[in-house]
Amino acid sequence: MQHTLLSDIHFKGVGLHGGQPVSMTVKPAGADRGIVFKRIDLKRADNLIPARWDLVTPSRLCTIIANVAGSSVSTIEHIMAALAGCGVHNALIEIDGPEVPIMDGSSAEFVDGILAAGLEAQGKPLPSIRVLKAIEVREGEAIARLMPSDHLEIDFHIDFVDQAIGQQHKTLTMSNGTFVRELSDSRTFCRKADVDMMIANGLALGGTMENAVVFEGAQVLSPGGLRHSDEPVRHKMLDAMGDLALAGAPLMAHYSGLRAGHAMTNKLLRALFADDTAWREEICSAQAVAQLPGAGLMLHGAAAA
Repeated sequence: MQHTLLSDIHFKGVGLHGGQPVSMTVKPAGADRGIVFKRIDLKRADNLIPARWDLVTPSRLCTIIANVAGSSVSTIEHIMAALAGCGVHNALIEIDGPEVPIMDGSSAEFVDGILAAGLEAQGKPLPSIRVLKAIEVREGEAIARLMPSDHLEIDFHIDFVDQAIGQQHKTLTMSNGTFVRELSDSRTFCRKADVDMMIANGLALGGTMENAVVFEGAQVLSPGGLRHSDEPVRHKMLDAMGDLALAGAPLMAHYSGLRAGHAMTNKLLRALFADDTAWREEICSAQAVAQLPGAGLMLHGAAAA
């Protein structure tokens, strides 16, 4: 069945790209509402932005959604990943600025807030989206693919010339809290040359060594080093989890990414939903629910049965 939060969760931080302070509150929402952002700094009626794949606007550096009136919110991928990974299907996210706070560059603080608030079963059947055949998009050497599966699996390959990153590959079945345990604390990463270039162009103004892992050749420049030896590929999987959550319902699919990013994953969802023979919506069976990313996490302050 569908789940929402038991109480509000408050976050404060800065936006990665603009560097401006921002406050965000994640609130419970009714069944079948999905995830919706509300720009409370915009004093007009069209400040609601549903978190959907068809409202994504092109961006290489992050995921941005905008409604038909032009109200937008950016860098939503980490909070979306946390909600999907914890099994929250309905929430209203009130935010007083144009981008989600970057926090420590991962989903960890969002996950901690969700688990501290607790989850509530809503008594309504949970729809899912089952992928029926392989769908693939390519751009140069980058590939993103969805294939049939009875539960969500993610595998990712990255390949960087920097010695500290290099080639990394990881595959995970995203069931029973795997996201929380394996991916949620993995931070966004970049090369120092990219940081210098972005700052020179007025981008990543809120970026620091504390909210991103910065690499230079064989060195990890961020204090404390890596949280995982393969933290970069884990973060790419975290991003994919958040971007796939924009499908609007849990995916029964195997996602594979090779040098893919936000734009590629959205392009893949658009290709999926453009082909009526490639997917179907179905109500999750008890067996399917047991394999969902948030299954087994805390409900009403006690472990779910």
